[in-house]
Amino acid sequence: MAKVTAGRDELGTFAPKFAQLNDDVLFGEVWTRENELSARDRSIVTVVSLMASGVLDSSLQFHIQNAKNHGVTAQEMAEILTHAAFYAGWPKAWAAFRMAKEVYAD
Repeated sequence: MAKVTAGRDELGTFAPKFAQLNDDVLFGEVWTRENELSARDRSIVTVVSLMASGVLDSSLQFHIQNAKNHGVTAQEMAEILTHAAFYAGWPKAWAAFRMAKEVYAD
């Protein structure tokens, strides 16, 4: 995984500690623990977690794209979102499907 600088790029001067934790700890340490859980599996967990918690904005779209980049196919994403819909909520699934459809249209 490439070094993430989104936190510093977006919030570095306003919230430097948050930016550092985002870039260095979350993406630099947690996401790189491939021996414990693959980036592909982390992507799936993250997409479902965001959807379930109602984070239906660019964060979810970023992580759907990240899942695609880590090898989750369109068919798998459709199955993941369908399964999660029963636990997370039907309207949330609709929103996630709209984003996934855009991401996988490429």
